[in-house]
Amino acid sequence: MTLPELGALPWAGLAIAAVLVGISKTAAPGLGTVSVAIFAAVLPARASTAAILLLLILGDAFALAIYRRHADWLTLLRLFPAVVIGLAVGAVFLAVANDDWVRRGIGVILLLLMAVTLWQRARTPAAAAGPLRQRLGRWGFGSLSGFTTMVANSGGAAMSMYLLTARFPVQAFLGTAAWFFAILNLTKVPISIGLGLITPSTLLLDLVLAPGVIVGALIGRRLARRITQRAFEWAVIGFTVLGAVYLLV
Repeated sequence: MTLPELGALPWAGLAIAAVLVGISKTAAPGLGTVSVAIFAAVLPARASTAAILLLLILGDAFALAIYRRHADWLTLLRLFPAVVIGLAVGAVFLAVANDDWVRRGIGVILLLLMAVTLWQRARTPAAAAGPLRQRLGRWGFGSLSGFTTMVANSGGAAMSMYLLTARFPVQAFLGTAAWFFAILNLTKVPISIGLGLITPSTLLLDLVLAPGVIVGALIGRRLARRITQRAFEWAVIGFTVLGAVYLLV
């Protein structure tokens, strides 16, 4: 069990990414994509998915402690069948894909999701859409969320885009996302172990970085109390675009 041999700058990047994980879970979900991008830049892409997964679960625990009573369970139950399919496809893809495929594939998917979301927001809100469009949206965003979270822990982007399209208020957004990813990330642990992605060295790395997640979660809690709905939505959009572009280049 050893820590990766990294320079001071990469370690600083991982520490910042850990703080951003905490903030993303309690205030700005799209910010998690930036954390994923930093981990993928410092570590091999496949290894980075396992390294950040356990930190995300720690962040989920803080999010649930704060927002667990604000979840929309009907939305969650409707999304999970599509998510399960996305997880299965993602596990197969992760087993055969190389690091470049993983990184660039996720970057392209995130940008496509952003384009679709902005187009939908410029048209009719999801709440006013017909039953067919609502079902297509759930299956589309749900399966993409499962796929991207399995492949590169970037499912927060797809889920965020779905909740933004549905015009969820800040606390309902964060509470629904908290339960969604707590369940999803715990489901991914045995799959990641089976793929050989979680190792003793991964656990040691996450133990070193865990305090950063805790600090970030506490910072995020304060931010969430002050942020307006409009600022919250544009922060999610902006951070998702930033993370996607970084993965591509």
